[in-house]
Amino acid sequence: MSLVTGWLATAIVLLLAAPVATVDAQLSERPPRVGVLWPTDSSNNPLFDAFLQGLRDLGWVEGRNIVIERRSAEGRTDRLPDLAADLVRLKVDVILTGSTPAATAARKTTGAIPIVMGTSGDPVRLGLVSSLAHPGGNVTGLTYDVDLQTISKMLELLKEAIPNVRRVALLLHPDNPAHAMATRDISTASHLLGIQLQVLKARDSKEIGAAFSVMTRARPGAVLVMTDAVFTQHRAELRDLAAKSRLPVMYGQRLYPEVGGLMSYGVDLRASFRQSATYVDKILKGARPADLPIEQPTKYEFVVNLKTAKALGLAIPQSVLLRTDQLID
Repeated sequence: MSLVTGWLATAIVLLLAAPVATVDAQLSERPPRVGVLWPTDSSNNPLFDAFLQGLRDLGWVEGRNIVIERRSAEGRTDRLPDLAADLVRLKVDVILTGSTPAATAARKTTGAIPIVMGTSGDPVRLGLVSSLAHPGGNVTGLTYDVDLQTISKMLELLKEAIPNVRRVALLLHPDNPAHAMATRDISTASHLLGIQLQVLKARDSKEIGAAFSVMTRARPGAVLVMTDAVFTQHRAELRDLAAKSRLPVMYGQRLYPEVGGLMSYGVDLRASFRQSATYVDKILKGARPADLPIEQPTKYEFVVNLKTAKALGLAIPQSVLLRTDQLID
């Protein structure tokens, strides 16, 4: 083979290989894809917005260096498994879950793709992880377990704020496994405080309205609403139903009194979802979920809306008001 012929052959090989090399370079520069499995509508949602802000704080900007695949169950828990399967088919790099049912659905769907919980009931009791310190699988993130201590505190504050309360209506979501696990703790706490419980369940707006119709007829002294993504989505409706029924309501997070609910005791989940972005960031940079300890909340807040208390004709004792982390007037 002559020198010229050899040079031409080499050039042809290089030209043919060039497109392959370019494709490989493009693939290596593909922005990571984060799947989001959300129980309700994620648009204009303060918890999802907090997650996005957490990503931005770490340098991840949607549409520039990261792709976010949103899948929303629109309040229908039965849709979560199919939506989780869709994210798995897309081969996303990590899945963020927005509720206990979402975390459960994602874990049942995949044992390979990393899953970050923005919030969840006790993941050990739910069978999602081996332990909080050493998750040991593909699930990590944050947990907010409404245990006996938390429930007892909510009921204590409710009883101190409304001293004559004897019966409390409890609103649960029947498809939330964290609520099912908490039922025994709630029963124990109410018994110790001499409170009779009236358990009601709701899955959507219509059933929430029906539950309040039952409460209006039964006239409990107060209402305790368990934390759930569906209830959070309908927090303005819950506020209006409580006002119409003239029922004092205790909630599990401050998002409720911020829109006019009476009071809340619990964790600010916006902080949890903002923190969940750090887990996503670490996983995208090579960390294994099995090695990332699950975080538990350390700060609980007691918030009271004084304007709502006045509208209900409640004179909350000064001793209770002095214990609040925030008074909304």
